[in-house]
Amino acid sequence: MDDRARLCRRLGYTFHDPDMLELALSHRSVSRRSNNERLEFLGDAQLSQIISTELFHRFPEAAEGQLTRMRASLVRGQTLAEVARELGVGAYLILGGGELKSGGNRRDSILADALEALIGAMVIDGGEEACRRVVLGWFAERLEAISPQSARKDAKTRLQEWLQARKHELPLYEVLAVTGQAPKQTFEVKCALPELQREFVAGGPSRRRAEQQAAEQALSWLEQNL
Repeated sequence: MDDRARLCRRLGYTFHDPDMLELALSHRSVSRRSNNERLEFLGDAQLSQIISTELFHRFPEAAEGQLTRMRASLVRGQTLAEVARELGVGAYLILGGGELKSGGNRRDSILADALEALIGAMVIDGGEEACRRVVLGWFAERLEAISPQSARKDAKTRLQEWLQARKHELPLYEVLAVTGQAPKQTFEVKCALPELQREFVAGGPSRRRAEQQAAEQALSWLEQNL
C-alpha cells in the first residue's frame, strides 16, 4: 500500500482524482500558483455548513448563541489541527524546503489549513453528501462530547460582559513586546482595568492567545476580589 493509499484509509475517503488529493496537501511554500489555498477557502465554508447543520438537529432546544459557541469551538484552528494530527495528515504534507526544515508539518495553522483543503477537495471529488459523512466521522467523538453548557464564551467576551453588567469601564489591551521570528514569535500583552487600577500581563504564541490569557487572569481576580 503506497503512502497516499494509507492516508486515504485514515481519512475514510478514497479520491477518484489523485491530483485533487495532491493539491489539497500542497502548501503555498511549494508553489504560489498551485497550492491548497483555494481548496481551503471552499473547505472552510463546507465545514461550517456541515457542523452548523449537525448542531442544529442535535440540539433543537439550543439558542442561537449556544449553537454559535459550540460551532466556534469545533471549527477553530486548534481543534482542526488536533483532528489533522489524529488523522496523521502532517506526515503527508507537501512543503517547501524552508517550511520543512522549520517543522511546518507540525504547525497548528498549516495542519488546520490542510484539513480544510482536504474537505474542499472531497466536495469537488465526491460531492457534498460523501464529504458530510466523512467529516462527521472525523468529528464524531467531539460532537458526542459537546453540549450547550460545555461551550463557554472566550475569556475576553466573558470579561467584557462581567464589566458591562456592573457598569465598569471596558478593559484596554496593549502589546508590550514581541520576541522571536515569525512564525515562532511570542507576544506579551497587558490587559488593563483603568477604573480598578489593575493590570494583568500574559504571553502567548499570538496576540489573540496572549490577550485571552491576560483576560482570564483579570476575570479570575475580579471573581475572587469583587
